[in-house]
Amino acid sequence: MIVDRLENAEQYPFGAAWDKAFTFLRELAPDVAEGRIPIQGEEIFALVSGYASRHPSEALFEAHRRYVDIQVVLRGREGCEWSPEETLVPEIPFDPTTDAAFYRRPSQGPGSVELAPGTFVAFFSQDAHMPGLIAGDRPEQIKKVVV
Repeated sequence: MIVDRLENAEQYPFGAAWDKAFTFLRELAPDVAEGRIPIQGEEIFALVSGYASRHPSEALFEAHRRYVDIQVVLRGREGCEWSPEETLVPEIPFDPTTDAAFYRRPSQGPGSVELAPGTFVAFFSQDAHMPGLIAGDRPEQIKKVVV
C-alpha cells in the first residue's frame, strides 16, 4: 500500500501504466460525471462514484489480483482500513470475473488512513482494503475515483 500526495506520484517508478493513470488523475476535474471512464481499454480505466461514508461494521474488506486500485477522493473525506490479505478470514471467495474477494474485518490490527482531495492510496494484490468509511463522527457525502 502507498499513501501519498498526487504531486508525488512520479517518485514511484512503476512504469508507463502508472504514469498514464496519474496523468489522468491530475487532470480530472472534481465535477466529473459518475461512471466508467476508459483510459487505456480494459487495462486502465476509472470508476467515478458518489456515496455516503459508512461505519466499518457495514462493510467488508476487498482484495484484487488482476488490477491495482489507485483511489482518490474528489470531494469529502473518507476513512480507509488496510490489512494484509493473508491475515483475513474469507467471506466471499475470489471471483475472477469481478477480480475481487471479500473478507471479514479482523477484531484487531487493521491499519487506517484518512483520504481527502489531493491524496491518493494505491492498493496492490496483497493489500486487502475497506474504503468508504466514516472519517469523523458522522457520515458525509463522498465523490471518489478509482483507477
